[in-house]
Amino acid sequence: MTKEEARKLLEEMGETYKLEILDELPDEKVSFYRQDGFIDLCRGPHVPSTGRIKALKLLSASGAYWRGDERNPMLQRIYGTCFPTEEQLQEFLRRLEEAQKRDHRKLGRELNLFIIDETIGSGLVLWLPNGALIRKQIEDFWREQHLKRGYQLVYTPHIARDELWRKSGHLELYSEFMFPTMQIEAHKYLLKPMNCPFHITIYKTQTRSYRDLPIRLCELGTVYRYERSGVLHGLLRVRGFTQDDAHIFCTPDQVKDEVKAAVQFALFILRTFGFSEFEVKIATRPEGKFAGTLEGWERAERELQEVAQELGLDYELDIGGGAFYGPKIDIFLRDCLGRRWQCSTIQLDFNLPERLDVNYIGPDNKEHKVVMVHRALFGSMERFMAVLTEHYAGAFPVWLAPVQVAVLPISERHLPYATQVAERLQAEGARVEILAKSEPISGRIFDAEARKVPYMLIVGDREAQSGTVSVRERGRKDHGSMPLEQFIDWLKPQLKPPAVE
Repeated sequence: MTKEEARKLLEEMGETYKLEILDELPDEKVSFYRQDGFIDLCRGPHVPSTGRIKALKLLSASGAYWRGDERNPMLQRIYGTCFPTEEQLQEFLRRLEEAQKRDHRKLGRELNLFIIDETIGSGLVLWLPNGALIRKQIEDFWREQHLKRGYQLVYTPHIARDELWRKSGHLELYSEFMFPTMQIEAHKYLLKPMNCPFHITIYKTQTRSYRDLPIRLCELGTVYRYERSGVLHGLLRVRGFTQDDAHIFCTPDQVKDEVKAAVQFALFILRTFGFSEFEVKIATRPEGKFAGTLEGWERAERELQEVAQELGLDYELDIGGGAFYGPKIDIFLRDCLGRRWQCSTIQLDFNLPERLDVNYIGPDNKEHKVVMVHRALFGSMERFMAVLTEHYAGAFPVWLAPVQVAVLPISERHLPYATQVAERLQAEGARVEILAKSEPISGRIFDAEARKVPYMLIVGDREAQSGTVSVRERGRKDHGSMPLEQFIDWLKPQLKPPAVE
């Protein structure tokens, strides 16, 4: 029916929220769907009959502010699901239960990884020692691999004058996601929502020749974005987060090789952390206004597809899904439960080089605009940590585990030998903790299991006399007694990131 007819019907039904939605719909005609006596504004379609729904389960209910804004009324949100067969429903519920056990918010508390405290603020993460140690391993590996591949590390501040954000277009196009302005002396400053303008400023400190390109700048840069409180969710949706950011400045002829290298790099990184299933989506030019030239877009889109084809990746096109400033490749990973997560993204940008006048001197001795590639492999440290925690259910690989080995002396008199064992392991670079509480050994083993420590070494009279350790692996796997040096030889390869192709 027409929007005017729809408005009358909704007013009769007292549907104030649907009236608000109706006002925002661009269509001149809208659809309603009816099930028996129930009628509702809906894009549709519905099933022809509710009798077709063979397996139904209501999952939960919660309060939710209208449109996620705490200034709006609180509504009741009901969650449910349905499947064609009871077997499919039960399989879904099994996976849902497993996902709840793996919830990174629950594990974050239990394993002392992170907290979000309201005295600090919603969406602002405090990394606890265990979480910070895991994050350090990730960041150290990240930096090492970037330096190997010709990236240059940079550091940039958390705030900048509003003039920078005006020039970059963020104040015009992105202000709703930026925190309010701060007045400092004669100037206004804003928390940075992105690192790009800073990296461009660094690039522009020198005149660049085509012979200097590509230039790859990288940073673990913390940014701040205003997200409504209703959408904040653990580490997955926060207000302050650290992007594993990089910007590649190159010539048009270098774009394909740089994108290909970036995709290979992303897959290498993700495989190192234990992921093996990936999907790729390539977003193309949107309808309407876009930056750059049509010729430049067509070439870039073609090259992105060629990269995916040459790397043998399954990909789908997101026609018109690109931002106005350039096409992009998104890499989705699947975790152990088959859930899809978007982490890595490689985005071409024809806009910022134009707005901020980012050039290089070409072979003709004239200025040319660079092509800028925005690139993140994890997406953000917070989001990746959430995905990693749920994928492993908190039982991290040895090289990432905050405590890799727990040494458990059976009684107090075995503490000197336990200390010798710990010191020997620490000399090999292992992270070791001695669990020498007064409680029974069974309780300390239970504690180490609950903390998901990869290895427990139990030492008593026999081990102290023979220079051995009794090895117990996480998951209640007992490997029996072995010489300490033999255990060290077994452990050492696990202290490093796994080698992947």
